[in-house]
Amino acid sequence: MTVSFTACWRRARLSVCRALLALQLLALGGAVDAQAPAPGKAVITELQLQRVDGALELTAQVQFELPHPVEDAMLKGIPMYFVAEAEILRERWYWTDERIVGVSRHMRLAYQPLTRRWRLNVGPRPIDSSGQGVTLAQTFDALPEALASVQRIARWHIADAASIPTDREHLLRFRFGLDVSQLPRPFQIGAVGESEWELSVGASVRIPPVGAR
Repeated sequence: MTVSFTACWRRARLSVCRALLALQLLALGGAVDAQAPAPGKAVITELQLQRVDGALELTAQVQFELPHPVEDAMLKGIPMYFVAEAEILRERWYWTDERIVGVSRHMRLAYQPLTRRWRLNVGPRPIDSSGQGVTLAQTFDALPEALASVQRIARWHIADAASIPTDREHLLRFRFGLDVSQLPRPFQIGAVGESEWELSVGASVRIPPVGAR
């Protein structure tokens, strides 16, 4: 895990740097085993936070293979729900950490037997069967294509840059997982406590203050 800064960031004034470039604040990357993760296991292979045009944008890559019971349920027409969560905290030794930013990205992936296609809905809030809260809908011909879109989060706007003080260190926490709480009741009962349904992963990285080496 490395934290890098450009020469502009180190030597020039902050206002000049913001005008000249999108600054990469941190990156957690990408060396992983060549083999795919085992079913039910997930790994984060990329995690980046960038300051772009006054916004903080998060890019992440998660790799996993669907557990067999999950894929089987989807082929029978049961939608699956995935959730990505990001929060930025200011750590406090004298009290609980202060939460500066907290956002979530909800994804509903469903197989449509009549068309034999996969439909992915994405929104900032839990997505029900009526599609409420959906901000994006895509269709795919095959499951691997649909999963690739679930696993790749690109330029997710998580906060305005001005809302994060630059004179102190912060902590970024990222979590991704399968949300069984939105499954039909019989599946919830069967999934609770079953390791094959526990698909989740998380990572934390520090955001140093401006000017830190």
